Amino acid sequence: MNKIINIPNLSNQLFIEQYAKPGCIALVGGTHFIDESIKKAQKKITTNGKQSLWSHAFIFSGLRQDGHIWLIESDLEFHKKQTKLGVQENRAEKYFDKILFPHIAILDFNLNQASQKKVIAQGLNLVAAKAQYSIREIFGVLYTMFNTKASSNDNILAQNNSFFCSAMVQHCYTSININFNNHITTKNITPQHIYTTNQPCVIYTNLITDSITS
Repeated sequence: MNKIINIPNLSNQLFIEQYAKPGCIALVGGTHFIDESIKKAQKKITTNGKQSLWSHAFIFSGLRQDGHIWLIESDLEFHKKQTKLGVQENRAEKYFDKILFPHIAILDFNLNQASQKKVIAQGLNLVAAKAQYSIREIFGVLYTMFNTKASSNDNILAQNNSFFCSAMVQHCYTSININFNNHITTKNITPQHIYTTNQPCVIYTNLITDSITS
């Protein structure tokens, strides 16, 4: 089991600023109804049978010249004059609100600089290719929740140039030969699978509950 270090009293901003190295993975648990649905859908793969704490995954790309930490993620963003659907870059301040995102975990695989660059480059390639967020593939993942034997096969609803959040993270880490779960294919990986990976890492959390092993 990987080492979990829980620091419950930091704000999201301080937590991210302290532990978000380039190439590290973040998991968040949001309170939006879509996030709640994603957490509930993962009940079948948690160790305690309760809903997962995690609804979204992304990769930190590091501190930029603007003084902000940036990240790469596949997400759905709806704004008044703009809609962003797919792999994109955003500032980490998107996740500073503790009411919207009460749970955060940062997974540090102790990557060397070369590995960090490979992971981030793979993510930026997806941004440049305008890879889409695949809602269709989410339904393929749900199928594997009820048919666990299918999780080792390709996602039955897989699409080209499309990734949901945790599949994007796995795709980027495949470039450095890290698979979070050797029995589950890239486009069937969930945030919960990443949290329970058997790949050596240190997991920093900001949880104030006793559910950090879920």
